[in-house]
Amino acid sequence: MLKRIRVVLVGTTHPGNIGSTARAMKVMGLSRLVLVEPRTFPSGEATALASNADDVLAAATVVNTFTDAIAGCALVLGCSGRPRALPMPTLDARAAAARALAEAGRHEVAVVFGREKTGLHDVEIRACHYLVSIPTSATYDSLNLAQAVQVICYEIRQAMLGDLPGEVAPADWTPEPPERLELFFQRLEQALLEIQFLNPAQPKRLMQRLRRLYLRARPDENELNILNGIVSATLETARGERKPKG
Repeated sequence: MLKRIRVVLVGTTHPGNIGSTARAMKVMGLSRLVLVEPRTFPSGEATALASNADDVLAAATVVNTFTDAIAGCALVLGCSGRPRALPMPTLDARAAAARALAEAGRHEVAVVFGREKTGLHDVEIRACHYLVSIPTSATYDSLNLAQAVQVICYEIRQAMLGDLPGEVAPADWTPEPPERLELFFQRLEQALLEIQFLNPAQPKRLMQRLRRLYLRARPDENELNILNGIVSATLETARGERKPKG
């Protein structure tokens, strides 16, 4: 199951954090590291701080976009401590780890960590199914990137050694990956604009809420095909291209 869990670091500026992340992962049994536009990699500093986790660094995948980093993942967990104008479904570290492990038995899972100073950007947050919070002191809540990774990896290890959540998903349910959902969101926005449901001057807030709704539902292939079919029929009707049945 751990081989289906990837740790994603976005825009890491300090190579030492990459090395420390590799060490944090390996000591807890994780091995798949994905780096999105790291400032410096490979790096001697990263190798030094990885200690004996050089193999995790050597196997790390470097990609240019966040979309590439989470491609194929049916569950994306974004670690973020920043409050949001539009609240997202949020899990604490322990619940997130248990869910990640439970779902990794059947499909790919990404646990995403943002930039050292600014964290995850809003567009990246919107691609996550859940946010993950690590409770900290109210008087000092600054957690180093590699420390945050260590906490999550530890909780994943503990979940593997203990009992998994009692919820059992249907056997025929495999959520669609982000890239397919993104295409659906683009088509949905176009359809809502054409039927004048969306205000073309301010479509974003409503689309954010709709994204949150569908990401919470996490449709599988058949369900997404149905939703895309509804969008296609809406577009055809709006354009006068759909013929009445019967």
